[in-house]
Amino acid sequence: MAVTFPENQRASARAAFGLFNPEQGRRIFSRAHGSGHEPIVLEATPRTWYIQPGMVNVALFETDEGLLLVDAGCAGDGPALLQAVRSVSDKPLHTVVYTHGHSDHAFGLWAFLEAGETPRVVAHENVVAHFERYIKTAGLNARINGQLPGPDGKRWASEREDFVWPTEVFSDTLELTLGGERFVLRHGKGETDDATWLWAPERGVLAAGDLVTGYLPNAGNPKKVQRYAEEWADAAEEMAALRPEVIIPGHGELVTGADAIVDELQAMARYLRHIVDHALRGMNAGLLADEIVETLTIPEELAAHPRLPAVYDQPEFICRNVIRRYAGWWDGYPSSLLPAPRPQQAQEIAHLAGGVGALVDRAWSLADEDLRLACHVAEWAFLADRDDPRAQDCYEQILERRAALETGLMAQVNLRVSRYWVEAARSAGAAAATSGAR
Repeated sequence: MAVTFPENQRASARAAFGLFNPEQGRRIFSRAHGSGHEPIVLEATPRTWYIQPGMVNVALFETDEGLLLVDAGCAGDGPALLQAVRSVSDKPLHTVVYTHGHSDHAFGLWAFLEAGETPRVVAHENVVAHFERYIKTAGLNARINGQLPGPDGKRWASEREDFVWPTEVFSDTLELTLGGERFVLRHGKGETDDATWLWAPERGVLAAGDLVTGYLPNAGNPKKVQRYAEEWADAAEEMAALRPEVIIPGHGELVTGADAIVDELQAMARYLRHIVDHALRGMNAGLLADEIVETLTIPEELAAHPRLPAVYDQPEFICRNVIRRYAGWWDGYPSSLLPAPRPQQAQEIAHLAGGVGALVDRAWSLADEDLRLACHVAEWAFLADRDDPRAQDCYEQILERRAALETGLMAQVNLRVSRYWVEAARSAGAAAATSGAR
């Protein structure tokens, strides 16, 4: 099956991830696939650097005792990250801190180890469970993240030797002392339950990992494990109270100036709490999930905040994630509790409509006036008869039209799952025709 990366997905990915390369993005665990870009290396404060080797940022602190590295990038970032570090310091790598266990943050350290470095590796205790979950769900994660095999044939980290495991873990707070200087590690929850942010009080620098990214928090990803919007807001407020002069975020640009940083963090907390409070009010009032999401509005001062654009996740997804956390997976419609298979439902709808062709015609007539509704009708047509060429074309084209209008990467990517379903149906039909002709 061909894999493509349409231009609006590329634009959203670049906005979210900086030095993004689709080839690396599709082989996130391949040590042979770097970003292909020259790393960005900026001295944020004396002896403190912001490094962007690819789609993720890394923080580097030089002390009299050695180097403290916060995150290690993707597997393919390792050699470029090592070179970037050595371009600014020749001190030994003393300590590495993982801000969380995601594939783009904790897998480039192998290059340092192969170069002879022997750092201690510190992380929150939940990183171990995160890595173990990656092993358990390697096939699932490879599929939902659109991964292709690297040179070793692997699409996802699936064995214990694929990971550089923490050598030291903590549960809530850990203070490190390097070269006589304090570095405070704090546990938070946000995109993951294993998040760590680091505060260097003598430098006024905060290394936030993905708790700060320069866009709307990824607190609602529709096909990932639970996110934690409330605790994310707590962490943002705790960081704001420190009034850092510099934040090195997990993605995006280096941020400086206490007033600007506090404004961003406080706005982020308000944004997340607004969504959480809306969802809780709706659930407590007995509304269905669809009704809660449909009535969600975001205040303009939050929606228009320059550091909180919805280029990756979006408010509706965060709202649904909050609902899932408190109210489970059922959407509240009685027929959905023990449903008939979707294709069977679609076939019955097609029968009532007068055939698949009638659904195709209706989908096209709706496309210019209500594209959201047209997507449903087009999907019914396709599911009712995956072999119907008109239904295939209709489904592919109408869902692509919707995806092309979306600005958030998660919406773009997941709406385009329809393209792969159609391509699979066409391939199956061609294979059946070839087999029948023999």
